[in-house]
Amino acid sequence: MSEPRNVIIIGSGPAGHTAGIYAARANLKPLMFEGLARGGIPGGQLMITNDVENYPGFPEKITGPDLMGAFRAQGLHQGVEIRTEDVNKVDFRTHPFRVWAGDDNVVSSARTVIISTGAQAKWLGLPSETALQGRGVSACAVCDGAFFRNQDVAVVGGGDTAMEESMYLSGLCRSVTLIHRREEFRASITMQERVRKNPKIKILYNTEVDEILDVSKGEVTGVKIRNNKTSETSTLTVTGYFVAIGHTPNSELFKDFLELHDNGYVKTKPGTTQTNVPGVFASGDVQDFVYRQAVTAAGSGCMAALEAERWLAANGTH
Repeated sequence: MSEPRNVIIIGSGPAGHTAGIYAARANLKPLMFEGLARGGIPGGQLMITNDVENYPGFPEKITGPDLMGAFRAQGLHQGVEIRTEDVNKVDFRTHPFRVWAGDDNVVSSARTVIISTGAQAKWLGLPSETALQGRGVSACAVCDGAFFRNQDVAVVGGGDTAMEESMYLSGLCRSVTLIHRREEFRASITMQERVRKNPKIKILYNTEVDEILDVSKGEVTGVKIRNNKTSETSTLTVTGYFVAIGHTPNSELFKDFLELHDNGYVKTKPGTTQTNVPGVFASGDVQDFVYRQAVTAAGSGCMAALEAERWLAANGTH
């Protein structure tokens, strides 16, 4: 095992790359494992986002892959060492921390670790849903709702997230149809009442989605739905389809060492990126189940790098 690195960053979305840029500029010589399989794609969820209009600095919008390509290029330019490998195992019980990565399970050691592994949206798993992601199918109303101004859209889900997404979209879209497979919602009573009182939101209970139309056209033109009590089927004409059934944080790797919320997200001390293990920081969607935006993830990545630098200075290693 080589000399411990000052900073190892696990993950490569907006949070990870921003942490890398700040750590490199502080002369910490960070090593990033950008990932390959666990959690999806190097670059995070923006790699499957066609157009980004709400990231500051891009008035003409930019594609998600282009935005993350710019993040990565800037990190490399600043001196971040990036390895396209998955981290297979960590050990935070002793210091320096240990990280195993790649097919050969090479172990690296680190004085500090920044976790930026993100979270994955949950999907229904329909082939048509996968085929039309980024082409009318979305898991983020705040990210993509503006593309559907004055159009008819559908939202799938029954929890608070589905209520919030429906309310947000109702301020932009002509109509919102909320599809729920059960008789009752799981959402809070307050959120349910807001949705029921909204004249632009129609609710379909006991209803399931069988298919998203139209893969052959490469865009959403409707949703095939089925009442799971009567088996009656019909087609709902919409141009946008939003899945709001939750997210899964990519925190499994750290559960034996870090405190997690009941929903699996990494706990951080309020107002910081500090975990319960001194020297281990968490940024981005792996610890944020409230905002889940690229710009907030980038901000927390900056925080993590600054806190790592200060921790190293306070402990006499930088």
